[in-house]
Amino acid sequence: MRAGLETARGVFRSERGTPRVCGPTLAERARRGRLTRAEAEHRLSGMGQSAQERGGGFPRAPTQEEWERMSVEERARVVESLPGEVTWDEMAMPEGDLHFQAKVRTMDVLKGYFRTQRRHVYLGAELPIYYPGERRFAPDLLAVLDVETHERNKWVVSQEGRGLDWVLEVHVGGDRKKDAEYNVERYARLGIPEYFIYDRARQRLEAYRLPSPEARQYERMAPEQGRYRSEVLGLELEVAEGKLQLWAGTALLLESYELWARVKEKLEEVQQRADEEARLREQETRRREEAERLREEEARRREEESRRREEESRRREEAERRVAELQAELERLKGGTQPPG
Repeated sequence: MRAGLETARGVFRSERGTPRVCGPTLAERARRGRLTRAEAEHRLSGMGQSAQERGGGFPRAPTQEEWERMSVEERARVVESLPGEVTWDEMAMPEGDLHFQAKVRTMDVLKGYFRTQRRHVYLGAELPIYYPGERRFAPDLLAVLDVETHERNKWVVSQEGRGLDWVLEVHVGGDRKKDAEYNVERYARLGIPEYFIYDRARQRLEAYRLPSPEARQYERMAPEQGRYRSEVLGLELEVAEGKLQLWAGTALLLESYELWARVKEKLEEVQQRADEEARLREQETRRREEAERLREEEARRREEESRRREEESRRREEAERRVAELQAELERLKGGTQPPG
């Protein structure tokens, strides 16, 4: 148990097995004013070397045997003592927007996709990872399936109960040895099922997969029509139009701003259709009102025509009656008959 606690607190062994204690980080020494210009330049010049070449004097988690011998309280103290940040000595040289934006876009796309799938997938970026007895590392992007997705500042495999399922490293400049050689060996040895390398400078993708859960050596994936199938993510990846693209079947997965642009476009289309439907309904209302007005005018015309015919009929009858009276009066006058008194 003491060995595990000492490991977490910064007591490590060199390659010859001699115990040594790691000193302050580069950042701490710089803040204390103990880091000379020459030492800073020397440290910075060594950042491009592989982790293997720089030695083993960095935080690492206890071995699984040490972990199993600890009490719950001791485990909690160990996890708390493990740093949640990466020191300058472990960091690669900054690679600018090309490196940063590639990670941000891919993380954004993956989070959006798994959110719609309602699947619990933890996604992290540059998160310190602690495998039992192994030197920590911080991949550009990582995924662990079917776990709680709450925020973390480190991933301790012994505490979480499982390791990583998928890793993506983004390479822009400098020596590719760390990503393309050392990490291929290390991630396979740790049992990470899939490892992707996005070489943005060359605009190409490399992908590796363990052929079985027990295997500890990667097989390089072959693309199909330019796309690499991730069995872990259930997605296809390719480099196109100057960026890493992800596909779910025949559907290209979009970034948040692209989705919002699509939603905005759809909303505008819906609004246009609604406006057009309202205009057509208004036209139809006016047409119906006009038709009703014409029907009412036609009814009034017919009513007027009926009254006119009735009036003509009454006048005709009146004229015929008057004519009959005049004829009777004429006949009476001809016959000399006095009108009745």
